[in-house]
Amino acid sequence: MAITTNDLKNGMSLNLPEGLYQVVEFQHVKPGKGGAFVRTTLRNVRTGNQLDKTFRAGEKVEQAMIDKREMQYLYRDGADYVFMDSESYEQMNVAPASLGSAADYLRESDSAVLQMYGDEIVGVDLPAAVELVVTETEPGVQGDRVSGARKPATLETGKVVQVPLFVNIGDKLRIDTRSGDYITRA
Repeated sequence: MAITTNDLKNGMSLNLPEGLYQVVEFQHVKPGKGGAFVRTTLRNVRTGNQLDKTFRAGEKVEQAMIDKREMQYLYRDGADYVFMDSESYEQMNVAPASLGSAADYLRESDSAVLQMYGDEIVGVDLPAAVELVVTETEPGVQGDRVSGARKPATLETGKVVQVPLFVNIGDKLRIDTRSGDYITRA
């Protein structure tokens, strides 16, 4: 669907010759002389890279319709992840590359919102924090209580995070999905 640059809004997705981009920020500029223009900061939906691009005011651009579907993660099938659509109950095999870092936080029967452009997955919306169980970590040494000391811990999904020394195997932890950092014990 073609729209003009005067209709841009934050969060809108655009299908440009450079690829599929989402508007992070835009500014309509009307200089004293010369034509008006729109200065934008765009984020590549597939790679996450940012691009600064300037458009003439009123220039036509192609808007990309991103469909968000609530899906439930069922199980791993070889290397692929199998998701089920919560409304139609259709199953879909998804390659790990399509999920990106979201694969580190998915457990069986967890829900996620998959952003689809046509049949391609371009993003995954996860909750801000997830609760995962520690499967492997070194025991904290008694007396080793330097403030802020950390040790690596492997979670049930295979992700390794830095945690405080008092965390043990079997503890349930809250992990921030945006940064991948330990928040607290649950």
